[in-house]
Amino acid sequence: MSKSESQIDIFEEKSEDKVDKENKNGDKKEVSPKNKLNDLSSSEWLKRTKSFFFQEGLGADHPHAQIEREHPAPFSFQDVKWLIEFFTKEGELVLDPFSGVGSTVKACAASGREGVGVELVEKWHDLAKKRMEVEVDSERRESQKLFRDDCRKFLAETENDTFDFIVTSPPYWNILNKDPDHKAQERVDEGLATSYSEDERDLGNIKEYEEFVGEVVNVFVECGRVLKEDQYMAIIVSDFRHKSKFYCFHSDLIQKLDEKEVSEEHKIHMQGVKSLLQNHKSLKPYGYPYAYVENIHHQHVLIMRKSKL
Repeated sequence: MSKSESQIDIFEEKSEDKVDKENKNGDKKEVSPKNKLNDLSSSEWLKRTKSFFFQEGLGADHPHAQIEREHPAPFSFQDVKWLIEFFTKEGELVLDPFSGVGSTVKACAASGREGVGVELVEKWHDLAKKRMEVEVDSERRESQKLFRDDCRKFLAETENDTFDFIVTSPPYWNILNKDPDHKAQERVDEGLATSYSEDERDLGNIKEYEEFVGEVVNVFVECGRVLKEDQYMAIIVSDFRHKSKFYCFHSDLIQKLDEKEVSEEHKIHMQGVKSLLQNHKSLKPYGYPYAYVENIHHQHVLIMRKSKL
């Protein structure tokens, strides 16, 4: 174990001990009446303000991980739940405009929030519905809604100031359409999909990077419009390499979205960036033994807030 890894482990243990001790005191566990954002105690709030958190998964062999892994770029419902519990109170309304196989709506069901998921591709939409039926009890899934639609159309038909929180992971351009690399070949061998779809409306099929980023930005401007004032949006993205070029996707989005007007009276602006650390991922021999090529084992969570101009 490296020195840095050891320091992180010690820090995590100390943080956990502190929270456990404070939770024994009823006063410390209480939610402040001034806390209009979430249902967390002061110690729970503090712990989640760290600029990183570790990805949590159920494990590849878990029965409830089988539908999720059908998607070529899923994210854990537990990680989304972690964000939802910080940025909303129980019963509030959450939107995911790129719903995929329904990680966000499942997280909403698990945390007592009302989720709305929008997915363009019929295959992923149908799997999301199946996932809710298989993995969520009937009482909890009653408050969750899944729509098969182009999110641009859905958002255009949605009123201003509708949602309490928006969390999503947009497509990663058309890099999933390239010839299989080490990781993708494993999915091919297992008979799993390696791309989103062949639908021309799918943002993941746009050929030019600048056009793709522009479309993603337009979606998040509309998301800002339908978000309630002073509420938050979390955008989960990863940087990536395509052929010989490295694309700093998260930075490109920040540059185009920070201080962006979303209506005549409102804008969205950056509040912070969290790193979602994916320490469980296996290493692939990219570039070896000729050149340095990163194994990207983290994602960026862009935290944006809507406010008056």
